[in-house]
Amino acid sequence: MSDFIQLLLSGMATGGIYALAALGFTLLWQASGTINFAQGEFVMLPAFGMLAFMHFGLPLAVSFVLTCVVAVAVLGWGFKRGIADPLLRFGMMPIVVATLGLSIALKNGVRAGYSAEAQPFPGMFGDALFHFGGVTVSAADIGTLVAAFVLVFGIQAFLGRTVTGRAMQAVAQNTESATVLGINVPRMVFYTFAVNALLACAAALLVTPTYLAKFDMGESLGNKAFFAAIIGGFNNSRGALLGGVIVGVAENLAAAYISPAYKDAVALVLFMLVILFKPQGLLGKKIERKV
Repeated sequence: MSDFIQLLLSGMATGGIYALAALGFTLLWQASGTINFAQGEFVMLPAFGMLAFMHFGLPLAVSFVLTCVVAVAVLGWGFKRGIADPLLRFGMMPIVVATLGLSIALKNGVRAGYSAEAQPFPGMFGDALFHFGGVTVSAADIGTLVAAFVLVFGIQAFLGRTVTGRAMQAVAQNTESATVLGINVPRMVFYTFAVNALLACAAALLVTPTYLAKFDMGESLGNKAFFAAIIGGFNNSRGALLGGVIVGVAENLAAAYISPAYKDAVALVLFMLVILFKPQGLLGKKIERKV
């Protein structure tokens, strides 16, 4: 039983990271109808950005703040103005193709310009171990779990309890009605892209100490985050949290009780089951669209 609880807690910590990236998928989809298949690389780039700042002798906290500023400018404003805005008028397929190409370009760019080798990354929470009734939990797992949940619920509170957050939701629900009400739609959409960039930085800070900074680290993370968003409900931001935790826990249990070889296939299997029996996701709602 203690092993099961240990696997559960560790899986929830990993699932919290998936949830942060999955939340970026759902926010961009709700606000602008954009699906960013370079989301995993949006997590990878801040990791290398923080490493670059730390090479100049800056502490991790300062490097993280500076990386957030750069990410909002490049992964937020730059991605919106350079890719999303010009291509959305032509439908979804150009966005899909462009972000897939962007994903490949970013991976190869980091591999050629920085390094193809995995780079160590300092952790925020140390290497301490805590023992609770036969269960051993690392400080990294506890810290990652708490930080991920605080960020996800913080975003929920921002969207639901602030004027700006409600305006962003209004834009997501109906752009034309939001415009009539006097909401600055382009600004609210930019805020969504900026929030996505900040979530990517937070995910990089939490995941990289364990998985190391690698040019291809975003590939697996992006896929699992996308599956988590679908499982939870692509049009429901709370579903991102649920989907991420389900994927993280299921991976750990499958690796321990079945075989580690099947760990990376768990998210795909769950995705297929949900698509077959509940296509809108566990917390998603059916939306009728005129074609």
